[in-house]
This record gives sequence, structure tokens and C-alpha cells, in this order.
Amino acid sequence: MSAAQSSRARAPRLDIDTLLADRGTRIIVCCGAGGVGKTTTAAALGLRAAEQGRHVVVLTIDPARRLAQSLGLSELDNTPRPVDGIDLSTGGSLDAMMLDMKRTFDDVVLSHSTPEKAEQILANPFYQAVSSSFAGTQEYMAMEKLGQLRAEADNDGTWDLIVVDTPPSRSALDFLDAPKRLGSFLDGRFIRLLLAPAKVGGRAYLKVFNAGVHLVSSTLSKVLGGDMLRDVQTFVGALDTMFGGFRERADLTYALLKQDSTAFVVVAAPERDALREASFFVDRLEQDGMPLSGLVINRVQQVSAPGLSASRARAAAEQRAEEGDDLTAGLLQLHATVTETADRQHHLAGRFTAGHASTPVIEVPALAQDVHDVEGLREVGAALAGR
Repeated sequence: MSAAQSSRARAPRLDIDTLLADRGTRIIVCCGAGGVGKTTTAAALGLRAAEQGRHVVVLTIDPARRLAQSLGLSELDNTPRPVDGIDLSTGGSLDAMMLDMKRTFDDVVLSHSTPEKAEQILANPFYQAVSSSFAGTQEYMAMEKLGQLRAEADNDGTWDLIVVDTPPSRSALDFLDAPKRLGSFLDGRFIRLLLAPAKVGGRAYLKVFNAGVHLVSSTLSKVLGGDMLRDVQTFVGALDTMFGGFRERADLTYALLKQDSTAFVVVAAPERDALREASFFVDRLEQDGMPLSGLVINRVQQVSAPGLSASRARAAAEQRAEEGDDLTAGLLQLHATVTETADRQHHLAGRFTAGHASTPVIEVPALAQDVHDVEGLREVGAALAGR
């Protein structure tokens, strides 16, 4: 056994079924780099928990809409929808929804401002752009929606478990950093200068504003046009009364993530970059005192004949080819390639566990086909539970 495999063998095992059965766990956050299977993992966890008797809502922030396909739904939107075709004999239930970033932002505006102010904000062209595509808005609105779902669950008991599929960001840390980045944006010098009309007024305002942002505004006017700059100023002025609310709710949701009722499940593929990202995230969770349950390594290559090494398989393939048995030679070559891939993945996984010896790990084998229905999610759920 290699050193990497030995380190991996010593890693504690992530017990998914115990996690799902713990009624004290109210939120599970699936996080990791993009393209590692967070959406499928979140859906599979939600399905398995529901079929074990939990009342679950799965929130996805994946624009590819793969969760809807996997759950057999024609569409997902900002409203939780029941999932059909699951085993309800244990008394559980499963709802699913996909974050509508703009609608969530609209709801925040409508809930935390007067009707007149809300109408002014919603009609502002700059707001319409910000609410749909501003960097970090998706992650922040995921936080907003999570807070709303938890409040709803606490009020009427609709769900006892919320499973969150975090945004497919370039960096897994974006989800945790979104509230801080939003606060920095709202407290930034340029924003404060744009707020000067409301805070200073008259000639004093003109003096402050012209001295402070003349260069910036003239540059933006050339690039964006004067109308856009005025839209920005109008938007910021209208939103001023809500800035404190944004920060307060972000802080509350961030505190919610640190409670014992929350469990983070980091998801990675058995590739160098994905595991490096997972390592950063695990370190960050530990640094911030957040509850980490463990690591899921997705799509791990399995070897059907582990006793036959890649080198021996290639040697045998060459011999078979010389004898004219091309079919057997091809199969042996395929086995050698698969074995080399599995060895490389095991080595990378071993490097992670060597650096995070106390982090529980579960490996999910690579499936022969994509998951596109409830039955496929059951298979993934069983693999997550080590069945």
C-alpha cells in the first residue's frame, strides 16, 4: 500500500446517515469548487433524508437547472415545489427550489422599504442590472434566501431540514465572503460620496461632491454615459435606508451558519485543483469556528480487478496483441488506464487526508451515467452513506 493510500485509510469515515438522522441538524450546506457535483450531492442528501422521515427543502443556486432534471421536475423557481416519486412511507417530505436572484432581491426591497421607495428602487435601471448580475449578488442572495427559509421553518414547522447547494463560484470561499464583500461595497468611499446629496444638500453638497468625485464621475460619464451615472446616484440614494438592514441580516445568517444546528459538507472531485480548493475551505471553516461534518470526494474511479497492476496489464496486453488477440489486448489496455487513473486519484485524496487527518471523508464511486432521475439520486445517496 502506498503512503497516500495508507493516509487515506486512516481518515475517519463521514457517516452520512447519522448526520441525516440527527434532528438537531437543521441546515446542511454543500460547498466546494464549481463542477464537483455539489448539486447532485445536495439533491441526493435531501432525498435520502426525506425517505428517512425528515421534512426537507433543497435550495439550489445552480443556473444549469440540473437539480430540477434530477428530481423529475419540469422547472424550479423561487417557490418550493413538492417532489413526486419519493417513498413517503416513513412520513417524510421533499420540496425543492432554485434561487431566483432578482426576485429575492426584489422581495428584500419590498419588505424593507415603503411602497413609494420600493417602486423607485425597482424601476431604477442600475438596480435592475445590479440585482441580476452584480458580482457577489448571487452569493449574498443565497444567504438572504437561507435566512428566509430558516425563519419560515421556525415559524410554522414546514421543514426540519434545509439542504443548500451553494453557488457555482470560481472560489468556494465566495459563499462565506459575500456578506463581508457587500458590507465593504456599501461602506466604500465612492458609495459614501454618492450618498452626499442626501446627507449634505445644497451648495455644501455641490462642493463636497464636485471635489470628491469629479474625476470619477467624468470618467464614468464617458464610459457609461451621464444617464447611467445618474441612475447609480439615484439608486444609491434610494437604497440608503436599507444598507443597515443588508448588513444586519447578513450578520444574522452568518451567525446561523456557525450554530451547531448547521453542518457543512465540503464536496470535491478527485482532482488536484478541486482538492486544493476543498483544503482551503476546510481551513477557513475551522478558522471561523464553523461546524464541518466532512468531505465528499465525488466520481472516484473504481477498479474491478485491483490485484492486476497497470504495468502488468500493459505487459499482458502487448503479449496478447502479438498473439493476435486484439480484443483481450484492448481490454487489458483499458484496465491499465483505469488503474492509473484510480492510483492518481487515491494519491491526491491521500495528500488531502494527510494534511487534514481529523476530517471525516467518504468517497462516491464514478457512475456509469449521469444522474437524471430520483432513482439515480437514490443510488448516489446510498453511495454517500457507504452502502
